[in-house]
Amino acid sequence: QVQLVESGGGLVQAGGSLRLSCAASGDILTIRDMGWYRQAPGKQREVVAVTVLSDNRAMTVDSVKGRFTISRDNAKNTMYLQMNSLKPEDTAVYYCNAGTYDLQDYWGQGTQVTVSS
Repeated sequence: QVQLVESGGGLVQAGGSLRLSCAASGDILTIRDMGWYRQAPGKQREVVAVTVLSDNRAMTVDSVKGRFTISRDNAKNTMYLQMNSLKPEDTAVYYCNAGTYDLQDYWGQGTQVTVSS
């Protein structure tokens, strides 16, 4: 089992920045990749950024490329999402995800990010 706890959401004006954190615990060594997803009201959950733990490969979707950065602190078992130049369309609940080598998926509880115009 893997437990994920997000923090760092909040209300920010357009153009501002936030940093989300996701602390992982439990069977850490089973985690293959971690990522951030978001779900806006009335929309499906979508991937924002993903990182593969074994080789540090990272991917961000085009809509946030150049504005959001995914990173990890392995010593703290924590993943981050640095969000700069935030736009109102970035408003959503952001979820942390961990995928394991045995194809299990774990989710955090979500953290609300609201960007005002």
